[in-house]
Amino acid sequence: MGAVAAELQSIGHRPNFFYLQHAMGLASSMGLGIALTRPDRAVVVLDGDGSVLMNLGGLTTLARYRPRNLLHVIFDNESLLSVGGFPTATSTGSDLAAIAAAAGVPRTATVTTIDGLVRAIDDALAERVLATIVAKVEAVGPSAYVTDLSLLENRFEFQKYLTR
Repeated sequence: MGAVAAELQSIGHRPNFFYLQHAMGLASSMGLGIALTRPDRAVVVLDGDGSVLMNLGGLTTLARYRPRNLLHVIFDNESLLSVGGFPTATSTGSDLAAIAAAAGVPRTATVTTIDGLVRAIDDALAERVLATIVAKVEAVGPSAYVTDLSLLENRFEFQKYLTR
């Protein structure tokens, strides 16, 4: 997605980063496929509230398969920041961690600080159980919502990484 992909790349690209742009709502589905086919690897999906709300059924699918190696982190800024900042349902009370828990995700949490996020991630990775962590963040994004790595180049590089 736009803001998450651009911000992730801005901290330094790595071959194991896949920027799923132009596919709102499908980051968790992509992560699920990787987690199921590569149970030997920890899979971390970084998502946005708008994307998750576009495909709430993704949470029930994650819960159905419960891959122990998947961590789903949702950055909830209560807006569709990448397309103009329109408010999402979380701005009026929808609780994504509660929705994930109700769907059957075994470990969920909502955090509001960096320390809380780090602790929640460390705990989830150590426990090796499907987890969804919702990080409440400010609606401030990067100056541009594009990466300087072509989608095709990213795809081939990531595919190479997965086959090692």
